[in-house]
Amino acid sequence: MLKYFISSFIFFTFLLGFSQSKPIDLQPKDTVAHTDPYGIRVGIDLSRPLISFLNDDYQGLEIVGDYRVTNKLYVAAELGNEKNTKQEDLYNFTTSGSYLKLGVDYNTYGNWYGMNNSIHVGGRYAYSTFSQTLNNYQIFDTNRYWTDPDYQINPDPDAVNDFPWGSDVAQEFSGLNASWLEAVLGVKAELFANIFLGASVRIGFLVSNKEPDNFSNLWIPGFNKVTDGSKFGVGYNYSITYFLPLYKKAKKITEKEEKKPPIQEKPTAPETLNKNPFHHQFLARFCFYSTKFWRQ
Repeated sequence: MLKYFISSFIFFTFLLGFSQSKPIDLQPKDTVAHTDPYGIRVGIDLSRPLISFLNDDYQGLEIVGDYRVTNKLYVAAELGNEKNTKQEDLYNFTTSGSYLKLGVDYNTYGNWYGMNNSIHVGGRYAYSTFSQTLNNYQIFDTNRYWTDPDYQINPDPDAVNDFPWGSDVAQEFSGLNASWLEAVLGVKAELFANIFLGASVRIGFLVSNKEPDNFSNLWIPGFNKVTDGSKFGVGYNYSITYFLPLYKKAKKITEKEEKKPPIQEKPTAPETLNKNPFHHQFLARFCFYSTKFWRQ
């Protein structure tokens, strides 16, 4: 009976040594796949409908959208239509037309896993077609006091200015266009699931500007006010968009994560035995001679 227990003990000792032949992995790899959603984000600019509601001289609508190409890069576009009536010192005019902007946005913000917020920089190429209507104008005359007897006798105290009227017959100039480049700086934050609120500031530089022969383009849809002697313009938008996910893509591991040194831990006792080249030979010889001894 004693021989049976000793032989069983030796046999299980041998199995224990064989089962520990493989080293223990102290740095197991994460097998869970981290994915990011890719798709189309579409919405509108909130500022233009609001200004249309508050200002009777303005009507505008802009549709915004982007498509995620890589983890950081987005293809972006804006399509809009605007009609604006402006009163200057000597004339009143109305501009009406449409515009299209195409470009890219690059997200500089490092999101945690599961977040899709962005602080982005980007650029656009924009093109607008429009018409200008000169509603009325006045004539600038610095010597009108001496040349206009009616002005000397009875000047109008309620007039905005006392320049004589040139014409109140509307003149339309159609077939106008302009193109410009835009630098964009903006943010987008996810308020609810797939619903984003965004804001951006844009600085434009006029590349081309087709003007009528006897009138200047003082306001361009999508570019805003044109300043004399300058090709720069400033714009902004406040957007609300909905993200439509189309597919998911595995998130790439950064170089810092790949080069992170493994955690150094002290090996356990079974692993230390396994590194001994004579471990299995010793167990085999011990079992052989012990079995031979107890059979005698």
